Amino acid sequence: MSDVSRETGALVHRLFPFRVDETYRYVDILKSTAVERGLIGPREAPRIWHRHVFNCAVLAPLFAADATVADVGSGAGFPGLVLALSRPDLRLTLIEPLRRRAVFLAEVIDELGLASVDVKRARAEELHGVVQFDAVTARAVAPLARLAQWTLPLCRPGGELVAMKGMGARDELEAAMPLLRRLSASDARIEQYGEGVVSPPTTVLRIRSRGQHAGAS
Repeated sequence: MSDVSRETGALVHRLFPFRVDETYRYVDILKSTAVERGLIGPREAPRIWHRHVFNCAVLAPLFAADATVADVGSGAGFPGLVLALSRPDLRLTLIEPLRRRAVFLAEVIDELGLASVDVKRARAEELHGVVQFDAVTARAVAPLARLAQWTLPLCRPGGELVAMKGMGARDELEAAMPLLRRLSASDARIEQYGEGVVSPPTTVLRIRSRGQHAGAS
């Protein structure tokens, strides 16, 4: 189990009440195996909890009970594996094109016993017309204009893209609005989560899909 402060331990129990032990184990894996394989930079290890794990976990309340969620470009599992640990009811699909990352994710899922999570080694666009989800998440994958083309076709009608973004979220949204209209997106908004838990709070772009995706050319 990770050696953590009292404050961090309290947040683990608050944000991951059903999978406390699994969450500690996941962070241990991130600090060791993920660093060794180059999925996490060595300088990130000391700040895994607040910069990565809690930063993603505060999004857990966004999703409806038993929702199907795809995480595009999961990498080391952000936010997909974190959401699986904080919301055991969600049915998560981790979409990751790179073999070494997909292998890592599959190993972690097996070690932590996350039966409601699976991995698809593919690019998001390869799954267009094949499967759709209630929500699609992404963190630090691509600028919104590209990300929307990859992810909105994976949303069922009425589903939404939940994209974790930084300080430039508003500029990205404004620049992408013409494309979002062509992709039949609606109700695009910027929200923040985790006030008092992470600093700064986690910024997300939430974009609803109407489900009829016109060409983006």
